[in-house]
Amino acid sequence: MKPLYLPPDGRPRCAWCAAAPGDETYLRYHDEEWGSPVADDFRLFEKLCLEGFQSGLSWRTILNKREAFRAAFAGFDYHRVARFGAADVARLLADAGIVRHRGKIEAAIHNAGRCVELVAAEGSLAAYLWRFEPPKNSVAHNLAQSAPSEALSKDLKKRGWKFVGPTTMHALMQAMGLINDHQPGCHHWAEAQKARDRFKRPGI
Repeated sequence: MKPLYLPPDGRPRCAWCAAAPGDETYLRYHDEEWGSPVADDFRLFEKLCLEGFQSGLSWRTILNKREAFRAAFAGFDYHRVARFGAADVARLLADAGIVRHRGKIEAAIHNAGRCVELVAAEGSLAAYLWRFEPPKNSVAHNLAQSAPSEALSKDLKKRGWKFVGPTTMHALMQAMGLINDHQPGCHHWAEAQKARDRFKRPGI
């Protein structure tokens, strides 16, 4: 396991924070979002899309563009994104604030349609995703993918989703709190665990 990152404030954080030393936005994301459980469908859909856009890039790049992505993709309201057409694709390809990759843009719009279908069938995106939460402490720390992320990826692909490979889905599970993957010794590990203990699983 990589050593913890110790920034000037003296609070030890997960090693991946060292990828952007001194970047307060990056540290706030680690401290306030990453690993905290989420049940909001729009936030979950946003993360599914942004993980797809991150493919081949750094999360820091995507995080710095997140507000532009939100503006461009109607706040990741999947009902609205599902109605995007050719004019919207052209608009997004011309938007310098986001990642202008036609395949990823078209996949996000395509996945919005699949999300509408999934919510109609399952009740909510949150209820569906949280069914793949692994048993407590059953996933080793710091993996690139896991059996639960492989199962989630396989099921989403069966439903027609794109850019949802097992590594991408494991990153989603880490970020949205389906597992607590903060390193032991990270100052936020205990807070993330308390949040998970208090969290009411959707659909239960």
